[in-house]
Amino acid sequence: MKPSSPISLTTSSIARKARLSPYLFTLLAFILFVSVLYGEDFMCIFGQLEPNFVLPPSRTPEKNKKSEKLAFAISKTEESCDVFNGKWVRDEVSRPPYEEWECPYIQPQLTCQEHGRPDKDYQFWRWQPNHCDLPSFNASLMLETLRGKRMMYVGDSLNRGMFVSMICLLHRLIPEDQKSIKTNGSLTVFTAKEYNATIEFYWAPFLLESNSDDAIVHRISDRVVRKGSINKHGRHWKGVDIIIFNTYLWWMTGLKMNILQGSFDDKEKNIVEVSTEDAYRMGMKSMLRWVKNNMDRKKTRVFFTSMSPTHAKGIDWGGEPGQNCYNQTTLIEDPSYWGSDCRKSIMKVIGEVFGRSKTPITLLNITQMSNYRKDAHTSIYKKQWSPLTAEQLENPTSYADCVHWCLPGLQDTWNELLFAKLFYP
Repeated sequence: MKPSSPISLTTSSIARKARLSPYLFTLLAFILFVSVLYGEDFMCIFGQLEPNFVLPPSRTPEKNKKSEKLAFAISKTEESCDVFNGKWVRDEVSRPPYEEWECPYIQPQLTCQEHGRPDKDYQFWRWQPNHCDLPSFNASLMLETLRGKRMMYVGDSLNRGMFVSMICLLHRLIPEDQKSIKTNGSLTVFTAKEYNATIEFYWAPFLLESNSDDAIVHRISDRVVRKGSINKHGRHWKGVDIIIFNTYLWWMTGLKMNILQGSFDDKEKNIVEVSTEDAYRMGMKSMLRWVKNNMDRKKTRVFFTSMSPTHAKGIDWGGEPGQNCYNQTTLIEDPSYWGSDCRKSIMKVIGEVFGRSKTPITLLNITQMSNYRKDAHTSIYKKQWSPLTAEQLENPTSYADCVHWCLPGLQDTWNELLFAKLFYP
């Protein structure tokens, strides 16, 4: 068979393309429509292909809304000022911001001096950003801002520690007969009567409904989270003016998480196992949807505190195998240090979900700065809820608490960062 000439082949191709042009036009129009409608989803998918994603230290959606003034903001921080990127400097003049004994609101799980910690060095460190100064915490300004308003911390015991720290930073300005604190189930409310203001903590370790929601009895190894259930707790958050979320540690039960599809009241429960990252992504999206539907972006502010490190493995910072935070009194000096307990895959999820959200939310990225502070945990210097065995007493490392932080201490700095981002975003 005689082959077609190049000219006849080209002419034939052009003819076919001409006949197909209406179909091509329709296809291209459809692709254009979908790309506009779901552009953010495409960008998110492409972003997931990035192999070494690292969450920018202060990546917050409101950065892209320069024309929109955030509630409570006094002025903006210079773009070059990343308050989460810096180092710890010793300061025996302005630290600590209060004494342990003068703040009666600190739970016995966090009163390290009362429970025998021999040193106080952990109290004398101040966070210094690399290219700017952190605004000084102004208790009077904070209280006046809270006049007639509600501030709420929502999450687990780490957020409760931050809640208590805030009370300790403020309570000295409030007369004794003008302040009170009351707990009712999952909700603890500190009231500054003359300001008609409340600072509150709500126990919800997953934010969503779970089998660990009891504020007292919640040590459950086989944890289950109910999908699409944030309103179970969220109804208690409505009407809040400033809200600070955290959730991380309770999701870290392994590589998988149990998700309930349905209700805890169902006789036959439909529980599926998904990756921790997918489960956490579900929680973050639920939180953002709740914020979008319930918080007035012109009058309120929303914050999310990133993961808090645990310093449970001494080998992470060059220590001996089996070593942890017990008896640690010095800081980690390696600026690039990142503990194995802080999953970068979870930070990636936070970056992806927050990055594509149009809801103004400020990330308090306390992870890197807290990674350096292996010295600041409560360790063995806290109230023990169960009698210690002889074996434990012989090996303090075995019962050292490397999750929570002494007060005063590191979490006061978290609140100083909250103060900076609230008034000088």
